[in-house]
Formats: sequence, C-alpha cells, structure tokens
Amino acid sequence: MNIRRATPRDVPVIAELIRELATYERAEEQVRLSLDDIRDSLFGVEPRVFCELVEAGGGETAGFAVWFLNYSTWSGHYGIYLEDLFVRPAYRGRGYGRSLLATLARECVVQGYTRLQWSVLDWNTPALNFYKSLGAEAMDEWTVYRLSGSALGDLAGATPREGAS
Repeated sequence: MNIRRATPRDVPVIAELIRELATYERAEEQVRLSLDDIRDSLFGVEPRVFCELVEAGGGETAGFAVWFLNYSTWSGHYGIYLEDLFVRPAYRGRGYGRSLLATLARECVVQGYTRLQWSVLDWNTPALNFYKSLGAEAMDEWTVYRLSGSALGDLAGATPREGAS
C-alpha cells in the first residue's frame, strides 16, 4: 500500500470517493459539490482542507482521508479534524483505514498538534468498533450542532441586539 497527499490530478477520484462515502452513509442525495469545488478547496491559493489517498498495489485508489486543522483554546494548540475517512469495501480489513489514521497521527506529532478528532454516525457499528480498537474515546458528553440552509442565512441576517455579544 502507498499513502500520499492528493494532487490536482486526483480530483475526479476524490469526487468518486465522496459519492461512494455518501452512498454508504445513506445520504447520496446530499452531495452537491463539483470538481471545481474540490479543486478550489484542496488546491487553491490558500488551501484549508487536505486529502490523503491510500493506494493498493497497482496504484488503484483504495480510500481517502479528508481533513483540516482545528484549534483548542484550552491547550493553545492546533489539532486535526478528520472530516471523512473512507475505504472502498473491496479493500476493507487490510489495514488501509488504520494506515490513513496513523498517517494523520504522525502529522499531529510532527507538527505539534495535540489531537486528532472526528465524528462517526451512531449506527455505524463497524466504524465504532474499529475506532475503539485503536484506543479512540467517544466524546459522549458532547452534542454536535449545525446551522445550514435557511437557518444559517436567517442568523447571518439577524441584527445584533443592543448590549449583546
């Protein structure tokens, strides 16, 4: 296996992997990104998101990890937030996912980042078991919130109240 940082020529396969992941997560209708979106995000002037690809023998793309930096105000250090980790079904059980995570863990250690964090769907038992086997801890006391669509627009257009921060 070979793990490497994605390059602009990988944009089409990254799009395929994103769609395959969305299908696995039963949300394929939510994928709206274009090849240009991927190209701009990963390879634009100041990229803020990164992608590692894992290749099987013969150069076939077996999976990917898409990540970006987060920050802990408590530790005063950056960390990595793993947005997506996906290994194609034909390559599962061969250590590809573990190797991608190990690559990100090394990135954290080398750069002085203090954590590697991600979210997982609560019904994805194989992933939950895999992450636990690595020593990852569930952050059960935290609840993820998201603003998007009209709620995001409504809040963005809200005028601040006097005296509010």
